[in-house]
Amino acid sequence: MTATVRQAMKTDAAGLAALAKVTFPLACPPGSAPEAIEKYIATNLTAERFAEYLADPGRVITVAEDETGLCGYTMLITGDTSDEDVAAAIGIHPTIELSKVYVLPGSHGRGVAAPLMRATLDAAAGTGADGIWLGVNQRNARAVRFYEKSGFTIVGEKTFNLGPELHHDFVMERAL
Repeated sequence: MTATVRQAMKTDAAGLAALAKVTFPLACPPGSAPEAIEKYIATNLTAERFAEYLADPGRVITVAEDETGLCGYTMLITGDTSDEDVAAAIGIHPTIELSKVYVLPGSHGRGVAAPLMRATLDAAAGTGADGIWLGVNQRNARAVRFYEKSGFTIVGEKTFNLGPELHHDFVMERAL
């Protein structure tokens, strides 16, 4: 199976929500409360929210698609961060946040993630940013390895609230 990578379109909102419903829980640390995961998805990853994200000129969503449909996506968010820990950690400005990077489990190891990341980095550079940063749970070793392979380095730490739970993320950054 071969995946193609492209910028998301308005018509992708429902497909992105379906993809996010499957992939977001996979990135959550073991032991995360299922209710908190479900609430996060219901609040932030619905078709309606993706329609808003796709209409937002400050966001860029890139998708990977194969013959079965959408199999991965990323989301970039422009602008300065309001997170004090992130602001203290990042050193390249102007910067852009890589907010989401998700690939369906059945697409892992099939050559989907690397071209998706390359297209996302190209899109980020196209915004005029000089650097890109992301937050990744410290216990998600697979993701950390992928980001390091993609040129990111750990530059700090931040917290992420998932419902009542406080999770610890690495802040990773790279030049564009």
